[in-house]
Amino acid sequence: MKAIAPSELIINQRGAIYHIDLRPEELADTVITVGDPGRVATIGRYFDRHELHREHREFISQTGYIGKKRITVLSTGIGPDNIDIVLNELDALVNIDFETRTVRETLTPLSIIRLGTCGSLQGDIPVDSLVAGTYGLGLDNLLHFYRQETTDADQQLIQAFLTQTQLNSQSQPYIAPAATSLLKHFVDGFHHGITVTCPGFYGPQGRVLRLGLQHPELVDRLTSFRFGQHRIANFEMETSAIYGLGKLLGHHCLSLNVVVANRVAKAFSADGQKAVVNLIEKALGIIEHL
Repeated sequence: MKAIAPSELIINQRGAIYHIDLRPEELADTVITVGDPGRVATIGRYFDRHELHREHREFISQTGYIGKKRITVLSTGIGPDNIDIVLNELDALVNIDFETRTVRETLTPLSIIRLGTCGSLQGDIPVDSLVAGTYGLGLDNLLHFYRQETTDADQQLIQAFLTQTQLNSQSQPYIAPAATSLLKHFVDGFHHGITVTCPGFYGPQGRVLRLGLQHPELVDRLTSFRFGQHRIANFEMETSAIYGLGKLLGHHCLSLNVVVANRVAKAFSADGQKAVVNLIEKALGIIEHL
């Protein structure tokens, strides 16, 4: 098997992968990703035992235990581009031999759970609610740089989305499912629905400050989408990339978000930090026993 070149797999002087600065033995099989680097310490306070703390750029991590469960918490920063770095490097830590620079014969799946914030696109999903994304639907172009296999059911969902929303001038959307092995544990207290991932916060999410929009009706079109039992619950900036890359790499992924803004009611959470803590505590109580 051909070795992966140093320019493609960058390993630093301490034997850690370049961006997230972790060595293979420093990573737990259960990984919690958060966008905000400050949220790593918030989650770390719930650890019963700490192993390590690493920082490189916006990628901050802690590995430790809650009860008998070993967990790594890792910040990703914002956007699908950062998720491309994080998912590929997490996979490399468990599925590439750093000594020989070759892919391992036996592949290891990780459980990767995002704890983030989002905007709700449904009137009955108010601020401070919790959402588990059944699918990640990407309006970004990240997955188009990789070879994909789309099922007939997924293609029908994409076609229905394009037909109903008429967002044909955007990048061709892609879609990937949550891991049902994880999703089934997050039912009570969680709304379910498709999570749309946008490549930006302002125009790509229909916000107007000084610039006009190509699709000023974006929020309404996303809110009104229906296909069978599917509807769009929320949008943010990471989920589709996590689900898409996770599926291609063979990992089990789930995105859990707390609603800080309801774009239908035009409401914002009165205490976003409290809402985030509620998501963390509820999620950790379940993750500990997975």
